[in-house]
Amino acid sequence: MKIVVQVRLMPTPEVVSALESTLRACNEAANWLSGEAYERGEMSRKALQGFAYRDLKDRGLAAQPALHVLRKVADAYTTLKASIRNGNLGRPGSERRRKAESKPVGFRPGAAQPYDDRCLSWQADAQTVSIWTTSGRLRGVRFACSEQSRKILAEHRKGETDLVHRDGMWFLIATCEVPEAARFEPDGFIGVDLGITNIATTSTGYRAAGRGLNRYRKRQLALRAKLQKKRTKSAKRRLKERSRREQRHVRNTNHIISKKIVTEAERTSRGIALEDLGGIRQRARLRKPQRVTFHSWAFAQLGRFLEYKARRAGVPLVYVDPAFTSQECAECHHIEKANRVDQARFVCRGCGVVAHADRNASRAIAHRGENAWTAGRESRVPAAGPPAERLSRGRPPHSQ
Repeated sequence: MKIVVQVRLMPTPEVVSALESTLRACNEAANWLSGEAYERGEMSRKALQGFAYRDLKDRGLAAQPALHVLRKVADAYTTLKASIRNGNLGRPGSERRRKAESKPVGFRPGAAQPYDDRCLSWQADAQTVSIWTTSGRLRGVRFACSEQSRKILAEHRKGETDLVHRDGMWFLIATCEVPEAARFEPDGFIGVDLGITNIATTSTGYRAAGRGLNRYRKRQLALRAKLQKKRTKSAKRRLKERSRREQRHVRNTNHIISKKIVTEAERTSRGIALEDLGGIRQRARLRKPQRVTFHSWAFAQLGRFLEYKARRAGVPLVYVDPAFTSQECAECHHIEKANRVDQARFVCRGCGVVAHADRNASRAIAHRGENAWTAGRESRVPAAGPPAERLSRGRPPHSQ
């Protein structure tokens, strides 16, 4: 499986100047190429390389960086077309879509630039890199990372690396090919109910309360509004310093929660069942005071973290239909809207069981996960008929 490892470069002032010039030159070339591609109506990699490769080299780019600029521009137009096709930019004729289609794709002067092994070499043990710039090859550029990240880089790094300049700091984001653990046969499933009041509630009793995170978000929102209202240089500087701080805090919280859940599943030899909440933002209808909280809910990120950590640990993970999980009784599976008394309390109108609402939902999700796994896994029962037919009747193993 592929994961990314981020390390921070520790460049000298001379190296910083060379890196800034390199990003500026690459993105200026990308903007020129994007304009040419838009005018010609040719956006494929092959077409761009046919008419622009020599021009890019004349702009001071070496062979491999020029090819990476070509691919970056082609991929940007591919992404734009996919977004338009999927309706992410609005309906045909909408202002947002018309604006996106009426001009070439643009690149910031400091936008990330991809590198391959010909342009960037790693010395993981010494924690240095050798990197191509428009000022020549720079060797012995130091980077900082954790010991775990250094080992992953040394053993599993494979593919491209992005050079990123963000908040005055320089980063390398490397792709690593990490082997997956063999997936075991689960002895039951842990259901995970995702929410805002409780970020995650499992059928084993673990509950990650969201009150602290929600209070943190409210404080950050009030502070941003206060600083934006001042409009002074110091206020703008403070806003820039605090940018992405909330995102980092939320990401760290989701990492901690997902690690606890996967560790528990691995320890008890159980799988993980998650709700498939895709499209919930478009389906939900909320009052205005609730919209900020709802749209800042990072359920998809937590789901991704659970998925890749489960794959690394060999823990089976399945997605189930989320419909009526908050109204279904985990004991008798009776579904009724009146079962959900309030946010925290569940009272079944069928069998009378009383439970915490999120805990009950997580148990219902666990039950659905077991059914999904049983329906999708390979049959262990020999099929009737000649041996040749038995091989063709087995169902493929479940995969997620």
